[in-house]
Amino acid sequence: MGQLFAVAFGGACGAVLRFMVSTGVYHWLGRGFPYGTLAVNVIGSLLLGLLTEALVLNRIAFALDYRAAILVGFIGAFTTFSTFSLETVYLLQQGHLSKALLNVAVSVAICLLAIWLGLLCGKALASKTLVGSSGLFPCGIIIVNAFGALLISVVTSLLLPKVPIAIEQQLALIIIMGFAYLGLSGLYVLLYLLEHGYSYPAQALAMSLGFVSNTAACALVMWLGWWVVKACEHWR
Repeated sequence: MGQLFAVAFGGACGAVLRFMVSTGVYHWLGRGFPYGTLAVNVIGSLLLGLLTEALVLNRIAFALDYRAAILVGFIGAFTTFSTFSLETVYLLQQGHLSKALLNVAVSVAICLLAIWLGLLCGKALASKTLVGSSGLFPCGIIIVNAFGALLISVVTSLLLPKVPIAIEQQLALIIIMGFAYLGLSGLYVLLYLLEHGYSYPAQALAMSLGFVSNTAACALVMWLGWWVVKACEHWR
């Protein structure tokens, strides 16, 4: 039952984020081509490859609900094969054969490339650790989490302003997503340390260091992503 609730929660978050990303892309680039669906599928494929290695390679036994919420619920709802199929058929029905074929070719090729790159990066980073006087430091997991924070920051900075909702709602969504991501990514760091022999309160200081380092890194990367997007828009 716990996994069902986890999948439902992750699916709700993924569906909301997919709506925001695809709607923002369509308002930005228009509806002459399925840009929105392509964007969510490529982003979702990259995240699936990256997080499959980060979440499954480490095999944290008591984090099954956590993995189900992210890999099955969130990414399953964020990506969409059915909408891709429907939009391709619509293009064929409207006589846009070249666009339909391009949509199929680009979607398949880029999504496969994205998931392959995600798997490579996840495998290279997920198991990387540093061993110091305070114990194990999961630098690889923190880097993976920081990449996710960067992606969230860039996507929300670029696309959320283009979604037709009030500015107050946009700010509320940014705050909710930001704090939710910081909390969940920090939780995974703690689960990782517990699985690798740490105990509370005996090693509370080392666990706190991992949590705080992850929070600081993700928050800094989020701010940098937002700043870069705004700076590029200003220079343009």
